[in-house]
Amino acid sequence: MLTINVTVLLAVIVVWRLRRRTQARSRVDEKLTVVIVLALGVLIAPTAAGQGILNIVGQLASGVTQAGR
Repeated sequence: MLTINVTVLLAVIVVWRLRRRTQARSRVDEKLTVVIVLALGVLIAPTAAGQGILNIVGQLASGVTQAGR
């Protein structure tokens, strides 16, 4: 039996949708992409990878804030 990780499937769908030309997208298509990306973020957030990404982005934001002072 083949099982597919939902997070990986959503990531593939996001990459596939974003590869399309911008002019070929309708508003509904863009809204659906946003909803899929948000769902992907919710699925990634509690994982170790999500926590690592949060840590890296936090450090980057802190560095930018300190550089601006």
